[in-house]
Amino acid sequence: MKRLFISSALSLAVACTAFGFSMTSASADSCWNHNGSVMRLKASGNQRWMYYENPRQVLRNAGVRRGTLLFNGIKSGNWYSGTARRFSKFCPGNPLEYYVEGPVRSDQLEVTVRGTREVFKQCQPTGRMASDELVFTYLRDC
Repeated sequence: MKRLFISSALSLAVACTAFGFSMTSASADSCWNHNGSVMRLKASGNQRWMYYENPRQVLRNAGVRRGTLLFNGIKSGNWYSGTARRFSKFCPGNPLEYYVEGPVRSDQLEVTVRGTREVFKQCQPTGRMASDELVFTYLRDC
């Protein structure tokens, strides 16, 4: 029985590698709250991605679905930096991208990134700028 288990586990690891999946990255997924939406954090080395797992209704109306990318970047020590996206029902499929950065709380249960973005009105730039703050609070392993 022990030999069968080891052989099955090895086969699974080989199959995952062949299809580009990593056994360790799957276990690194965690779920986070962001403004009432459930997010999935994927990590590989110092690379980080925050995807919508369960977007709130107003975002679904703007075209956001499960698997839509909100943030991608890097973690350096206790600091995240990268690209955030802002979604609008007036610009479906064309989110506004802007640079954000900020700290990971010392207990690793909250990440806050901030950035400045251009303000758009019905998919048209207004020439004004606004500051955004994205707060992600740990919920559980996914």
